[in-house]
Amino acid sequence: MVESNVIDILKACGALLEGHFLLSSGRHSDRYCQCARLLQYPDQAERVIAILKENLKGVPFDLVVGPAMGGIIVAYELGRQTGKAALFTERVNGEMALRRGFEIKKGQRVLIAEDVVTTGKSSLETAKVIESFGAQVVGIGCIVDRSTGSSPLPVYSAVKLEISSYLEEDCPLCREGIPYIKPGSRELKK
Repeated sequence: MVESNVIDILKACGALLEGHFLLSSGRHSDRYCQCARLLQYPDQAERVIAILKENLKGVPFDLVVGPAMGGIIVAYELGRQTGKAALFTERVNGEMALRRGFEIKKGQRVLIAEDVVTTGKSSLETAKVIESFGAQVVGIGCIVDRSTGSSPLPVYSAVKLEISSYLEEDCPLCREGIPYIKPGSRELKK
């Protein structure tokens, strides 16, 4: 399966949205990828994550860790398909943490799993947690890579999308008076 098929699946699931969106980075965009709409269909998610698994061939890892919320199901499905344990980090008082009795062992090679990587903020916060246990982060595996090469970690994806984003003061949609919606789960800091 090729990237165009992944895009077709995302569109069919209603995961590629058009409008005016406030991203968790604070930037604005005219398109948004809401992978939760893909992940509600396990058969389609399995197909897309199988492509990610193929793109991870040759990347050695012992464990998959997904940041909550977007990475939980991706980590689980990738773990299922690769036979690796999958766990997640979550925010506690605004900081990523490992809870629920999960363990990361010193020296483990860990792949971070995400739905969409744009700025990589959640992934980098998760990397900090992983490294605090003496484990090594080998990269980020995601459904959609929007990072345009800006991530300090290697990014492996099922599909790469280039979606424009704007600072609020430069946003053409704001200038047109089009109201935005904030679809992401992370709270913006003012």
